[in-house]
Amino acid sequence: MCLGIPGQIVAITDAGRMMALADVSGVKRAVNVACVAEGPLEDLLGHWALIHVGFAMSLIDEAEAARTLEALRDLGEAQETLAQMAEGAAALEGRG
Repeated sequence: MCLGIPGQIVAITDAGRMMALADVSGVKRAVNVACVAEGPLEDLLGHWALIHVGFAMSLIDEAEAARTLEALRDLGEAQETLAQMAEGAAALEGRG
């Protein structure tokens, strides 16, 4: 299973290599857009894509991007809570 992170395509950096710049939660990342390009690369500007290991794998709408980002934030918070619980349990058992 692979996990795609939503990012908004904000610039075309090298049309010949099909490279663009995507904003992923405020961090700019270089991405290859060959998998999603169906016309002029400039048409991708402003669009959202699921990004996996430097490739824009599919285009998504803004609502889906927001839902996915929220789910990822929730997963991160859940993971943090589980880690804190494990630390607390270890401390209670004298392992921490």
